[in-house]
Amino acid sequence: MSGLRILHLSDTHFSGDGGRHYGVVDTAEHLRRALAHVGHLLFDLVVVSGDVSEDGTEESYRRVRAQLEPWAQARGARLVFAMGNHDGREGFRAVLGGGQPDADERVPSGDASDRPVASVAAHEGWRVVVLDSSIPGFGYGDLEPEQKQFLRETLAEPAHHGTIVVVHHPPVAAQTDLLQALALDDADGRDLIEIVRDTDVRVILSGHYHLPVTEVVSGVPVTVAPGVTNVSCAFGDPAEEAAINGFGGSVVTVDGDRVRVVPFVERLTPDEMVFHFDADAVADIIRDAGRPTDPAQSLAP
Repeated sequence: MSGLRILHLSDTHFSGDGGRHYGVVDTAEHLRRALAHVGHLLFDLVVVSGDVSEDGTEESYRRVRAQLEPWAQARGARLVFAMGNHDGREGFRAVLGGGQPDADERVPSGDASDRPVASVAAHEGWRVVVLDSSIPGFGYGDLEPEQKQFLRETLAEPAHHGTIVVVHHPPVAAQTDLLQALALDDADGRDLIEIVRDTDVRVILSGHYHLPVTEVVSGVPVTVAPGVTNVSCAFGDPAEEAAINGFGGSVVTVDGDRVRVVPFVERLTPDEMVFHFDADAVADIIRDAGRPTDPAQSLAP
């Protein structure tokens, strides 16, 4: 059978000390509930598309791996992780390596704190490429020229069934001012789509927005998983930012040229918010975590 079933999770935001996210969310409990939601299914891959950790500590990655690894193994699935803007490259690599088993890392050598975690691995005729869109110390995303070349060279030879690309910052627009300010660089997003267009890439899996979004760009499906830790409130005032106390994920099935995405989102409480930032607070976050060289772009719609 050539079809591929993926449990697509993102933004688990585990802390090394097990503390609650924003003082509200028990991240381990949210992940447990997300896994229980689809626990009756078998999967080929379990993908966590970034912000695996909140603090980048080795202990946070060990805690996530300890919860996910036996669950995935019991369902015959490979675990795949990507770096997000909250992750730390050194801690990530120490516990999760290149983000997937038997990964071939093909980016420039250097200190682990600076070197992107980008890799490729084969799985039963499929190919999984993990890219690192994180910029240490900031919330927005970039892809260095070396990663783009790595992707071009990798895709030059088609895989038997096709390729799955995992990158935290989606190459599609965000729903709010804050997330747009912390999005993937526009030029990098266009480059990424141009590189994968007319190749064997079946789908791009992303996170970061804490919101289920699927968009087809130049014939390539891009799907964003809702957050495991919280779910963004997408249709309020775009100048503000808020999230509900809930969890979500997506079941992605790839069969030939057909891609089916079925997201799930559940509230833990009917009304509890994890956070609600007004426009002034959002502007402060953009100033601190957004792109420093182009402040005008950070407030673009």
